[in-house]
Amino acid sequence: MEKIKCVISYDGTNFSGFQIQPRTRTVQGELEKALTKIHKGEHIRVHASGRTDTGVHAKGQTIHFETPFTLPPQNWKQALNTLLPVDLNVYKVEVVPESFHARYDVAEKEYRYYVWNEREKDVFKQNYMYQFPYPLDIQAMQYACRYFEGTHDFTTFSSAKATIKGSKIRHMYEVSCHKEGSKIEFIFRGSGFLYNMVRIIIGALLDIGQGRREPSDITDLLEKKDRRLLGETVPAQGLYLWRVKYEEPHQ
Repeated sequence: MEKIKCVISYDGTNFSGFQIQPRTRTVQGELEKALTKIHKGEHIRVHASGRTDTGVHAKGQTIHFETPFTLPPQNWKQALNTLLPVDLNVYKVEVVPESFHARYDVAEKEYRYYVWNEREKDVFKQNYMYQFPYPLDIQAMQYACRYFEGTHDFTTFSSAKATIKGSKIRHMYEVSCHKEGSKIEFIFRGSGFLYNMVRIIIGALLDIGQGRREPSDITDLLEKKDRRLLGETVPAQGLYLWRVKYEEPHQ
């Protein structure tokens, strides 16, 4: 058996998330359907670096699968992309050691979130950015980003519906935002992320941008470990799984 690692991208608009579900269109479902065809009816299980929710996009999601076939990486890429739908693409394939696991070997993940900060709605951006029509103080938001960096318990910034038990402590290497024209780009690089964590943080930063909170409030919110202190989770369409990094030699 060979173990194959793929880096994939997808437009999450018409997917019900990554994880396979009955009677709904998912990224995992489309990948496994393509692999079943290649393997002449034999089901091949796909493992991902992590799940993404309905409407969330990926530029650099990573998966792996095991196969009895021996093919050059370029042939795998071509075979899969021939069978996959237009909103899902494999852009890098490599054979990896048996010990590799797409989820358990992750060293760092990077997410990006995009806000379109204009009063007038742009219908062409509605599936790819969160359209936010109110004035924002970018400097206050940039200052607040610093409070998230480092090691913290992110319980306040995790969905109360999360099923994963255990520690809510995560290490953030970078939390930043930058505005260019009407587009605001948020970058999050960390050791791992809790369910809805980025989208809840974005909501808090937008509150700060509107003057509803002070940047220093973040320290208090982290300490209180209470999701009820914050408002609704911002929409999924502005979120992108940008890149997944692995420990050597699995980069």
